[in-house]
Amino acid sequence: MTEQEILNYLKEVHHPGKQDRDIVDLGMVHSISIDNGSVCVTLAFPKRRDPLSEYLIGAARATLIKNLPKGTPSEVKTIVVEEDTPKKKGLDLDQEQIKNIRHIIGIASGKGGVGKSTVAVNLACALARLGYKVGLADADVYGPSVPTMTDTEGFQPSAVKDGDKEFIIPAEKYGVEWMSIGYFAERGQALIWRGPMACNALKQMILQVKWGELDFLLIDMPPGTGDIHISLVQEIPMEGAVIVTTPQNVALADVEKGVNMFRNKNVNREIFGIVENMSWFTPEEHPDEKYFLFGRDGGARMAKSLGVELLAQIPLVQSIRESGDDGEPAALGTRPDAQAFIGLADRLAKKLG
Repeated sequence: MTEQEILNYLKEVHHPGKQDRDIVDLGMVHSISIDNGSVCVTLAFPKRRDPLSEYLIGAARATLIKNLPKGTPSEVKTIVVEEDTPKKKGLDLDQEQIKNIRHIIGIASGKGGVGKSTVAVNLACALARLGYKVGLADADVYGPSVPTMTDTEGFQPSAVKDGDKEFIIPAEKYGVEWMSIGYFAERGQALIWRGPMACNALKQMILQVKWGELDFLLIDMPPGTGDIHISLVQEIPMEGAVIVTTPQNVALADVEKGVNMFRNKNVNREIFGIVENMSWFTPEEHPDEKYFLFGRDGGARMAKSLGVELLAQIPLVQSIRESGDDGEPAALGTRPDAQAFIGLADRLAKKLG
């Protein structure tokens, strides 16, 4: 008997979970020893044992019994070896690209549909109008709306190499630097991502962007409270957050949850204030009239009960919707809605010194 003959016998043993390849071809035969007519075969399994290992041991033993001369002593042993596979590297990101940003502020909401992205985009434009250097990172990975609201949907980010690293160049429009996951996805494409994948993408959207010197970087966060929010505040040196709500009770109930998340001892970020969006409806033809469609002063009462400042009450006017759809934020204009966003920007800037 030779070692090659025994290898040929063992090729009859196929692994059902590896496209039916044989154990010799898979490299699972660790060693063969022939000593005074007895045969010992050692099979190797990875650290996490193959769920079919017992089957393969039995099949190898049966093959030896069938093929070796009758009465030949044989044994099948096993060893456990660690697979020599390279570990996947994590994202090689640091905070070098945000070291020249004075204030990083999250724009958050307890629930969707309250106009959080509208407030974030208009606040960015309003701050730029006041003379500040501003950037906005669209962290709402499942519903990125910044490209539409800023008419930058066709923007294709380029990359620049700095040493051995590459950085993304943001879009620039209306005096603001914009970055969104929407620039990397086709229109209408659903991003079917689990939490860790979404978190990694968001970190790239912030830490791998060549922002330069900024007074403010606003982060348009996803609605609600979850692992993406926790990951952002742990990985990004965010000073605090502005919470956006509408006046009705169903929205206000979620505001408290959002505030409590940021105030949690493991998060511990300041709440700079609450923005009450859609506070009242004013018809364009009757600018002095107010209709409180969603209730009155709900955000103001919530701010008082939570001990935070009410930064602004933004009216519901047709021009805000139209400007968002047209990609020209309302804060760029001169109407009352624009002045409301300018006032919000001014209060926030003064609050942060």
